[in-house]
Amino acid sequence: MRSTRTGAATALLAALLFALLPAAPAAAAPGPTVALSQSEAGKGGEITVSGSGWKPGALLMLLVCGQSAPGKGVIGGTNSCANTDGRAATVDAKGAFSQKLPVAEPPKPCPCVVHVAGVTGQQDTVDAEFTVAGHPTAPLPEPSGAGRLAVLASVRLEGSSGVLVWFGAPARREVVFTVGNLGSTPVKDPVFEVGTSHGVFAPQYEERQWRGTIEPGRKALVKLPAELAAGAHGDYQVSVRYGGKVLVEQPWGVGRPWGVTLFWLLLAVVVPAALFRIGMAIVDRVRPEGHRQNRGGSPHQSGSGPHGRRRRRAPVPDRTPLPVPAVPAAGEPTAVLPWFTPDSAPSENSPTTKGQS
Repeated sequence: MRSTRTGAATALLAALLFALLPAAPAAAAPGPTVALSQSEAGKGGEITVSGSGWKPGALLMLLVCGQSAPGKGVIGGTNSCANTDGRAATVDAKGAFSQKLPVAEPPKPCPCVVHVAGVTGQQDTVDAEFTVAGHPTAPLPEPSGAGRLAVLASVRLEGSSGVLVWFGAPARREVVFTVGNLGSTPVKDPVFEVGTSHGVFAPQYEERQWRGTIEPGRKALVKLPAELAAGAHGDYQVSVRYGGKVLVEQPWGVGRPWGVTLFWLLLAVVVPAALFRIGMAIVDRVRPEGHRQNRGGSPHQSGSGPHGRRRRRAPVPDRTPLPVPAVPAAGEPTAVLPWFTPDSAPSENSPTTKGQS
């Protein structure tokens, strides 16, 4: 009986100890990976880039980049990559992809990598070591200083578009964010890289130097200018990079420059009207003299014949009425005509010559 109780107490103690033990950590989900069909190839060749562990439906950009190494990133940014020979790949439902990539010589010397970066759906980047046969090599540049900058606050775009942007002028903004120095040495006048991207294209970075010193453990507000090309419109993304690492990514929506469309519509109306006026002026100059002087009237009204000759008008008869002689009133003497006298007037009693004979 006593042994039974001892066994039950031992079992209970073992159960309690098992419950108090920390649970074994779950296996971490594998991150995205990249594999190459060949580790070395010459210019003009082709390799197959495959990967797994990516987010389904993500769009990836594949580039051959120089001055790079796995774990250190692309030091020169996309300016160190053969951008014109890059390829895009879409991750399937299982998180895998496979894409052929032509081998091209990057603008920077090797060591080289095949740089796989997420464009939409996933922002991870993976570099696979690769050798471009016949391409020059050079040691990687030494990192400058031990200061490390990290973004501590939310990112925003400041500024507004002026009237000229409505007519196609370049849109400008300021990328504003707060950084902190997590290193052990101060960072003086850091040089950031600001780039803009549209669609599946990789950002084109430009250097922007921020004036000031950030002491270890301190933070600072950074404002960097960003600008798009003239006439740019649509959905863009602004990226800020420091030391080969992307610190900031912010969407930027730019409206369509409707002023340009309005200008072309007005031009389509004004130019034909001006050409019509010029044509009418030319026609008026080469027209015969008679038609030019009496443009718009009939030949009878203008006095011109059908062949442009001047036709003489017929004289208009004078229709002024003749004066009517006044009738004398009773008792007034009658005016005597010079060729007729009262004595020469025949009387009723005087015989005629015919009657006398």
